[in-house]
Amino acid sequence: MFYKFCYFLFSIFKQTPKLLKMAAAIAALGVVVVFVIGKLYQSWDDDENRGAIAIENGAFGESYSTPVYLDQGWDEADSLWFYNTTQGSALLPYDLFLALENSDSEKPFVSDENADKFRYLPQKPTFFNPDGLPIGFAKETYQGKDYVGYTCAACHTGQINVRIPGEETLQAIRIDGAPSMADMVGYLTALEKALIAAQKGEKNERFVKKVLAQKNDYKSKKAVQADLQNWTERRKLYNTINHSHIKYGYARLDAFGRIYNRVLQHAINREQLADSLSLITRRSKDHPALLSLAQIKLVLDGVDETVIGDEQFAMILDRLRSKKPGYPGLSVKEMLYVRNEIFNEPNAPVSYPFLWDIPHSDYVQWNGIASNAGVGPIGRNTGEVIGVFAIIDWQAGDPGFSISSWLTGQTNKKKVVDFKSSVDLVNLRRLEAHLRSLKSPEWPENIIGAIDYDKAARGKRIYGNHCQGCHELIDRDDADRRVIGKMMGVDKTKTDPAMATNSVMYSGKSGNFKHTYQDTDVGAVMIEEKAPVAQILTAVTKGVVATPDADKMFIRRWADWVYTLFLAFTENEIKASVKSGNYTPDTTASPYNSLLAYKARSLNGIWATAPYLHNGSVPTLYDLLLPVRAEGDPADGEYRPDEFRVGAREFDPIKVGFISEGYEGSRFTVGRVGDKNTGHEYGKPLSTEQRWELVEYLKTL
Repeated sequence: MFYKFCYFLFSIFKQTPKLLKMAAAIAALGVVVVFVIGKLYQSWDDDENRGAIAIENGAFGESYSTPVYLDQGWDEADSLWFYNTTQGSALLPYDLFLALENSDSEKPFVSDENADKFRYLPQKPTFFNPDGLPIGFAKETYQGKDYVGYTCAACHTGQINVRIPGEETLQAIRIDGAPSMADMVGYLTALEKALIAAQKGEKNERFVKKVLAQKNDYKSKKAVQADLQNWTERRKLYNTINHSHIKYGYARLDAFGRIYNRVLQHAINREQLADSLSLITRRSKDHPALLSLAQIKLVLDGVDETVIGDEQFAMILDRLRSKKPGYPGLSVKEMLYVRNEIFNEPNAPVSYPFLWDIPHSDYVQWNGIASNAGVGPIGRNTGEVIGVFAIIDWQAGDPGFSISSWLTGQTNKKKVVDFKSSVDLVNLRRLEAHLRSLKSPEWPENIIGAIDYDKAARGKRIYGNHCQGCHELIDRDDADRRVIGKMMGVDKTKTDPAMATNSVMYSGKSGNFKHTYQDTDVGAVMIEEKAPVAQILTAVTKGVVATPDADKMFIRRWADWVYTLFLAFTENEIKASVKSGNYTPDTTASPYNSLLAYKARSLNGIWATAPYLHNGSVPTLYDLLLPVRAEGDPADGEYRPDEFRVGAREFDPIKVGFISEGYEGSRFTVGRVGDKNTGHEYGKPLSTEQRWELVEYLKTL
């Protein structure tokens, strides 16, 4: 593909005037140099253990040996590059992160103990990770300043710990691309508490001293204190906006709900925000208006006329809570009214999807919201980075032609949004390409135990009769494999509808995208002032993808951008296609009907991806084959558990999943929408013996 690009440049080169030829030659040379050096650089970190370390007496009393790896098509350098390649996420300034202590002790927040507590995977220092950050945390440099941010690996690297007879220490198996066990909400809550604690007393003195001792981005105590306050407000704001009555616990996250909220936070403009604040009312007839017009004007004074970002929102939050004269001084309850008017509650947590075969799939995400054709993967990953703390430096600019304003339909606007951000498009494409060589893990009989192949053969026939119609079989070693996602409407599967419903029904103020056009599968629609967030997210990702990296010099900026999009089109062999399955199709009246569905994909490697169902509401494969207890069912029957524990990595090789009782993990109960374990009861007509045979076969995939 690289050679195709060189030929493409040469064909243009032959037809251009002399000065343009010279510029094109410089750009082409830059691309070649970047390509060659980049390929060599990816292989420089090749620690034999891939940075993995043993943990003694970790969370829930688990002690495990240095993790081993299975054959998934990646070597040591491949894994370490995936773990540590930034995508543009900026959770916190890097110096502040390294200096931060836990809120209730002097232990470093970045310690292995803390990472393991929230079920991130501790690592030792290696070439790409000199400070020994956990898997999925990396240094991002943006506009001359260093940040710590999330990488894909934080949510998509798994581990199972196997109990070996006679051994106290569990044998750990690290699985690239598998679902994480991470409690991201718990981690971010603890981070907020640590930042608040760092502003007080001796903790503050130690914190400032540690930051200045690093001699990197901070030169004075005043600068440290200012940024500590600023970033505390940012993280507090994020946690406030995304509070949910549904407890996620370990191994789940409402990523879409949180991405939607970050998009709304930046898309809404001053006029729409003023309108939203004026509409918020107390739930009491005695107080029809929550805010006076004078208070709204004071709160919004100094806010950009067109766009609102993190710092502006943190300022607004401060003013809404302030007790100063003229400011409203809202209570926590009243602040929730504000949140609920502007944002949507992210109350549909789902399991982190496994990544193998993603580049070979026609549609991705649990409800198939993202087509994998063309530049779709870059758009999808751009939305993901926005959700995990990309810095969004959008500015309101004067109208004039730009690719981003043209693609987002802003050419008729008085002001246009400049989509400058920290999102790293080059790395997003490289990461997606990297996943093409990742294969699903095979059951390691030498560690977990032998498969009963006679029983599995009988299970294969059951699979053919009950499962294969939706979950097709593929060859994990076929480089040209294709994976068809069979969409099944929520009214057909009967599984928890929250994620699919929210993706369609959640709405918000569209800002500068109001009255712009957007294509759907059934024709173009005009975005209204209050619009589905799915529309706003699509517009946002188009704008960001169409904006070259602001951190690079002009020639390299545009050369990298052209090269990235060219490869995104030409390397991707997935073509646009109609969705397969049994779902309600889109119509001109309801252009997002098809999203009210969940995707059945190939089940290779499924043994390593517990808990099950899209929302993680079933702990093991055997439990998934059981029915949900209905009213009138006998008490002594076998049913899916109504309650279990999540968080331990100790593997259950019999039922196939993680152990789900006997320790203090997060408590999962299935009573509320968002947590329901209903539906997908295709194992209901099977006998107990047949269920065990099917489980045995699933081990072989």
